[in-house]
Amino acid sequence: MRQIVVTGGTGTLGRVLVRRLLARGCPVRVVSRQAHTPGEHGWAVADLVTGRGLGAALTGAGTVVHCATTNGRRDVDATRRLVRAAREAGVRHLVYVSIVGVDAVPLGYYRAKAECERLVAESGVGWTVLRATQFHDLLVRMLDGLSKAPVLLLPRGVAFQPVDVRDVAERLADLTEAAPAGRVADFGGPQVRPVESLAEEFLQARGRRRPVLRVPAPGGAVKALRAGGNLAPEHADGRITFAEYLAERY
Repeated sequence: MRQIVVTGGTGTLGRVLVRRLLARGCPVRVVSRQAHTPGEHGWAVADLVTGRGLGAALTGAGTVVHCATTNGRRDVDATRRLVRAAREAGVRHLVYVSIVGVDAVPLGYYRAKAECERLVAESGVGWTVLRATQFHDLLVRMLDGLSKAPVLLLPRGVAFQPVDVRDVAERLADLTEAAPAGRVADFGGPQVRPVESLAEEFLQARGRRRPVLRVPAPGGAVKALRAGGNLAPEHADGRITFAEYLAERY
């Protein structure tokens, strides 16, 4: 079996995916900007933003899973360099992790993700793109920051469908071992819930007492969220609920 190269293999999703692949007996190489001592998997030193070391990092790779992400144009530039290096290295399968709603919610980060999807699809390499809803971890970071104020203010009429990275990693491992499939079905968490309900559950888990107020919020992004652009209710395939995640974490 040819090597599976994972970018962002030390990140929130990437490190869980790497463990899943190793448990399945897959040979894995993680791309990092820093040198590491080899352990259960190999390491390759490369910088996606500059392209330094990418060619060597992908030597002998059959599949590349692109979990790494930065901000805005850097994300697009990094993906463009990775696509070029994958094509030159003879990679057979390029797997990209994206976000549900990148073509519906007008946020700069989402627009960059949509552009990265396009680069992968037009790469000339066999490809798979999986969009997932928001990770539990992301929602917790958001609520943790908002709840530092005396009153927790939330946009009215917005819902989220948080998903656990372990569920996404399992699905991603399946796709990595399979043949290129193009844009596959979205992957959502098990529940669609109003953001104020999720916030109250978070506050209880953290032992914080804050009034939670729903307020009208302007802007195209909030309008798209109110319309459910970030949701995939027909693909509620995740198993671990937000409450279960909070119970484990806190």
